[in-house]
Amino acid sequence: MAATPELVLVYEAEEDCRERLLAEGFALGRAAEITSYLAQATDIGPEFDVVAEACRSRGIGFRPLRLDDAPEVLRRCDPATSLIWTLTDGIAYFRGGVAPALARFHGLQTIGADDSLFALCQDKFRAGSVLRALGMPVPAAGLARNGEWLVPPPDTPAGYFVKPNRLGSKIGIWPESRCESPNEALALSRRIHAAYRDDAIVQAYVPGRNVRASFLAVAPDAGIERLGVFFVDSGADFQTMADSLALYGDTGLAAMATGRQSLPELLAVRDTQPGADRAIRSIAASLIRGLGLKDVFSIDLRVEPDDTVHMIEFEVCPGLPCFDFRAYCGGCWGLGLAEAMAETAASRLFPHSR
Repeated sequence: MAATPELVLVYEAEEDCRERLLAEGFALGRAAEITSYLAQATDIGPEFDVVAEACRSRGIGFRPLRLDDAPEVLRRCDPATSLIWTLTDGIAYFRGGVAPALARFHGLQTIGADDSLFALCQDKFRAGSVLRALGMPVPAAGLARNGEWLVPPPDTPAGYFVKPNRLGSKIGIWPESRCESPNEALALSRRIHAAYRDDAIVQAYVPGRNVRASFLAVAPDAGIERLGVFFVDSGADFQTMADSLALYGDTGLAAMATGRQSLPELLAVRDTQPGADRAIRSIAASLIRGLGLKDVFSIDLRVEPDDTVHMIEFEVCPGLPCFDFRAYCGGCWGLGLAEAMAETAASRLFPHSR
C-alpha cells in the first residue's frame, strides 16, 4: 500500500528555547522576552486539529513536529511523499534554521526559501549589505557591539534607529530606539548587549508609514499579483517590544478580549498610494528573482507620502497565525489559515491533479 502524502510542520517550542537560554545564563525575564519570538508556534498549536482536518479533506496527512525531534523523524521521511514546512526560523537564539537544512540533507521537498536565506534574514546587517548590492532601497547602517563601532554609522540628518541585529518581533526595541546622535546609538548598543548579548544595527532613520507585504503561493504558479501589500497603522511611528508582546500569545488575546488592546488597522496600499504599491511589487519581484524568495515570505517597509519606499527587512518564516497573515489569506485567497496551509501543501504533493 502506498504511503499517504504528508505535510510535516517543524517548529521550535517556546519552552524548549527558554530552557536552553536559562541554561546559558539568561535571566528568566530576558529569556521570556527572547522566546516570545516563537509565539507563533504556541498560538498555532490549538489549531493543529483544524489543520489536520483540512489536510485530511485533501487526501494528505499532517504531522506537527517539535524541532528537537526533527533530526530522527526527518531521517525516516520518504522523499516521495513528505513535504517539510518550517514554521519558526533562527540561527542564534533560535534554531529553526536547521530544519530546512536537515530536509535538504535528506532530499526532502520543502515549502519556503533555500536554507541559506534562513540564515541571511536573521542577521540584519549582513542581509542589508546583500540587499543594497541587489539595488534594494534599504537604509544605510552601522554596526555596534557593547558601545564600540564595528562599522561606523552613516551620516544622516534624520537621526538613527537602533535595534538588536539578530532578534525579531520587536525584541529590544524601546521608545528610545529612535535617537539623534552616534553617542546615543552607542548607549543603546550597550543596553542591547547587556540585555540580550547581541550586536546593535544602527540604521539611518527613515520616515513613512509602516507596510507589511505578505506572500503565500497557495498555487505553485502564483505570481506577484498575489502579494498582499498593507499599511499597518498602529497609531505610533513604530512598534516597541511592549506593543508586540501585547498583541500575541495569551497576554494579547486577553487584552483584546477585554478591550484593553486593539489590533493595528490594515489598509491596502494600492487604495491610496498605487505608485507605492507598484514599487513594492517590483521590489518583491526582484527579491524572488535575485535573492530566491519563494512560496511564503513577508517584507517590512516604510512608505512616504510621495511614494518613496524604504525596505527594512524580509522574513522567510512570517508569523502564520498572526492577525496580518490571517487577513492576507482571507483577502487574497479567500481561505482561512488552516485551509490555506493545507491547499498549499496539496498543490505541491499532487501537482498534476489541482
